[in-house]
Amino acid sequence: MKNAFEVIIAPVVTEKTNALIQDKKYTFRVHPAAGRVEIGRAVEELFKVKVKSVNVMNYLGKAKRAGRSMKMGRRADWKRAIVTLAEGSIEII
Repeated sequence: MKNAFEVIIAPVVTEKTNALIQDKKYTFRVHPAAGRVEIGRAVEELFKVKVKSVNVMNYLGKAKRAGRSMKMGRRADWKRAIVTLAEGSIEII
């Protein structure tokens, strides 16, 4: 991953993530192959802020039935990152 736009896919906006914003923690959906260092650098580059820490979680895709048949398929696996900003950084969302 070289491009910051490939690493950060989208922000995750839920009630829980909105509550985390008060603690300067922002949640993003990221590329499954991206590591903590890569995610931190991408956020710093895109939003011009200083990152304190990055926590990542891997989610397995949910098993779903395909159409009317009994064949099972899966949704894609994905990764979520919670990025904590350093003190003095501006809010990004």
